[in-house]
Amino acid sequence: MWHVPPYNPAFPARQNSRLIKDIGKAINGEHSAVICYQKLAQMAANPEIKKQILEIRQDEIRHFNTFLAFYTSLAGRKPDIKITEPCPAQYQAGLEFAFKDEQETVDFYLETSDHAQDRKIKEAFKRAAADEQNHAVWFLYFMTKQ
Repeated sequence: MWHVPPYNPAFPARQNSRLIKDIGKAINGEHSAVICYQKLAQMAANPEIKKQILEIRQDEIRHFNTFLAFYTSLAGRKPDIKITEPCPAQYQAGLEFAFKDEQETVDFYLETSDHAQDRKIKEAFKRAAADEQNHAVWFLYFMTKQ
């Protein structure tokens, strides 16, 4: 006969603890991106690129607000929001920074989606990962257009 371990009420708390930490990290990353992309848009080589960077920034604001709602719901409080990495002061360096950050964020969001149990959180992180991958393609395009 199979042994069924007893219900462990601490498991969901541990899973929520990890998820809260990961969502907090995502919030800070989105906050940093929103600020950085505003700077990049101001330095953009032309109005077309500026418009696209501002559209990317709007996606990041949407992600920020979505993750903030999840965090507040799970933790019962608002997170301590801070800039995780400063945006480079030069345009080309900023594009490279944004490209790498977007690529790394895709992996992090997919991992977060994989370990989340709530369907809405899973879907939000998968959607955000797809957006981040799209953003990375745009930043790569801007880097090669120079």
